[in-house]
Amino acid sequence: MKSILISWIGFADLKASKGNKNIGLGPIAQAITERSFQELILISDVSDSDFDEYILWLKTLTSAQIQTKKVSLSGPTHFGEIYEAAVGVIKKALESEDSDVELTYHLSPGTPAMAAVWVIIAKTRYPATLIESSIKAGVKVASVPFDLSAEFIPDLLRKPDERLEKLSAGLSPEAPEFQNIIHRSNIMKRVLAKARLVAPRSVPVLIEGDSGTGKELLAQAIHKANPRKEKPFIAVNCGAIPSELIESELFGHEKGAFTGADKQRAGYFEAANTGTLFLDEIGELPLSAQVKLLRALQEREVTRVGASKPVPFDVRVIAATNRDLVKEMADGHFRPDLFFRIAIAVIKLPPLKDRPGDIGLLVDHILDRINKESVNEPGYKHKKISSAAKNLMLQHTWPGNVRELQNTLRRAAIWSSGTTIDLEDIRDALLPMVYPSDDGLLGKPVADGINLMNLMEKLAQHYLKKALAETNGNKSRASEMLGFSNYQTFTNWLKKYRVN
Repeated sequence: MKSILISWIGFADLKASKGNKNIGLGPIAQAITERSFQELILISDVSDSDFDEYILWLKTLTSAQIQTKKVSLSGPTHFGEIYEAAVGVIKKALESEDSDVELTYHLSPGTPAMAAVWVIIAKTRYPATLIESSIKAGVKVASVPFDLSAEFIPDLLRKPDERLEKLSAGLSPEAPEFQNIIHRSNIMKRVLAKARLVAPRSVPVLIEGDSGTGKELLAQAIHKANPRKEKPFIAVNCGAIPSELIESELFGHEKGAFTGADKQRAGYFEAANTGTLFLDEIGELPLSAQVKLLRALQEREVTRVGASKPVPFDVRVIAATNRDLVKEMADGHFRPDLFFRIAIAVIKLPPLKDRPGDIGLLVDHILDRINKESVNEPGYKHKKISSAAKNLMLQHTWPGNVRELQNTLRRAAIWSSGTTIDLEDIRDALLPMVYPSDDGLLGKPVADGINLMNLMEKLAQHYLKKALAETNGNKSRASEMLGFSNYQTFTNWLKKYRVN
C-alpha cells in the first residue's frame, strides 16, 4: 500500500527552509523525517520564487517523490476555494494510482480554515489519517473522535445563482403551498420559482422527471397556489387504465353504452370541472387515445361514450411524464400536436442525485415523519440516524429518487433494534435495483444485423463508470465490485474503453 502525505505549504515551512532556527524544520519537513511516506503532494498559493526554493530544500531531506500543485486563492480563509483545491488534488492522486493508497493530511501548515477543510474531507468524502506537528510534541496523529455529516459540504461551494435571482424577482418570500417540497439546493429553488410563476395562471403545465421525483406533489402545490385551489384536484394515472377503458374513464359513458355500463358515469374531465386535472404518465397513452384527448382539449368539451351531445368543461390540465416526449415524438409514439397543446409551461424535476444538499434534509424530514406515524406501533422506539449512516445515504445514487429514499429509511427503522439507525442498518436496507437500459442492449433483433463490439463497449463503459462513481473513484474497490481477478485487469479495461 502506497503512503501519501498531502499538505498545504505554510509560512512556517518557508521560514524553516531559509534557516530560521526558532521554527526548526517546519511542520512538513518534521513530518517526513519522523514518519515514512512514499509520496508528498504539496499545495501552495505562495509566490513562485519562495515555492521553488522550498521544494529544492525539501528534496535534500527526503527520497520520497514530491508532487506539487500551485493554486490561486482569493483569500487564505475562503472555504469554498480551499475545499475545491484540496478535493481536486485528492481525486487526481487516487485516479493516477495503480494500487491501494493510504492518505494522510497534515493539519499544521497553512491557515485554520485549511485545517478545518482537511478535517471535513477526512471525516466525509475521502477518509484519511490526520496528523499535526510541533517542535515540542513532535509529529502525532490528531484525534478527531466524531463523525461528520457531509450534507452541508455543498454550502461551502455555493455561489450566487443569478438565474435564481432573476426568476425569484417579485415573488413573495413565503410560499406555504410549496412547503411540503423539502429542498435546499439551488436547482430545486429554480424549479419551484418557475412553478410559483406559472401557478396562478390557467395555462397547461407539463412536468418532466424520473419516477419517484415528486411530480404529483409538485402538481398539487401548483393547484393550491391557483385561484382554483378550493375546486377539485383529480389525479389520473394514464398508464394504469386499460386501453379499452381509456375513453370511458376520461370522458364518461351513458348507461348501456357497452357491456357492464349499467348506469351513467361522468368521466375525469367532468369530475375535475372548474378545478385541476392531473394526467400522470401521459406518455403511456396509446395514439388512438391521444387523438381523442387532443380534440377534447382543443374544443374544451367531451362526449361521453354512447352519447351524441358534448358536455363543456373548464379544467386546468397539468400533465406529467417520466419519458422523453421529444424522443417519443421522433419515434412516432407521441403526437406532436398533443405535445404542443400540453407543453405550454414545461418544468423539469431533477433526479435526487443532482440535488446537492437536499438528501440530508430529506432524510431528517422523512425520519421525523416515520417516527410520528409509528409512535403507536407495538415496541416501536423513536429513531435517530448516525452521521456515518447518513453519509452512506449521501453517497448513494438513488436511482429510485425520493421514493427509494423513503422506503430505505422505513426498512432501516424496522431493522434497527435500538434507537439509532447505524451504518449497517442502512446497508441492509439498501436494495440492489436493476433498471432496463435505455439502449435496449439485450433486445436487438440479430436478423437485422447488429454491431456486437459497439454494444459491448457501451455495456462496459456503463458499468465501469457506475462502479467508479459508487466508490468515489477508488479503483481497488471498483475492481472488486465488478469481479475482476486483479487490479491491473480493471485498469486495462478503463484504458481499453476510454473511461477516465
